[in-house]
Amino acid sequence: MTADSHNELEPTLFSAVITPHRSLPHFGFLVLMIAFGAISFITGVMFVLSGAWPVFGFFGLDVLLLYWAFRMNYRAAFAYEEVEVTCSRLIVRKVSHRGRAREWVLNPLWVRLIKVTHEDFGIERLLLISRGRQLAIGSFLGPDEKESFARELTTALGEARRGPTRTIIP
Repeated sequence: MTADSHNELEPTLFSAVITPHRSLPHFGFLVLMIAFGAISFITGVMFVLSGAWPVFGFFGLDVLLLYWAFRMNYRAAFAYEEVEVTCSRLIVRKVSHRGRAREWVLNPLWVRLIKVTHEDFGIERLLLISRGRQLAIGSFLGPDEKESFARELTTALGEARRGPTRTIIP
């Protein structure tokens, strides 16, 4: 029996894909860059007309730096985390924005979910602890989303600890 056929026999109790949140869509980015570029150009022209022509280049540099910062931010949005719980395995797969994947396979019977909280801000970090090792998960989520995710994952881990159940047909 291969690992793939084992996975097909075992039901998935919980599955989630966590992606970074981006509040500015690409159209908003385009509008922002056009507006910022126009304001920088007009202000730069005013400096050129007043005799301070070297300042004009710095306004263009500001536009390029803003563009570069947003492009780096959008590139980082390609990262994601996958979490899957079955009765015998907890699989965490983290994929970086460059496509580099790391995968951890844990036994759900021995995994504890720890919530690191701050009294003013809520949950700051979620940690899976197994055999003395820690694995941070859900780093892309906000405090409320981490609370919901932790609740669902805790429920799935509880189901996994109960083991597979069978329905007896009379």
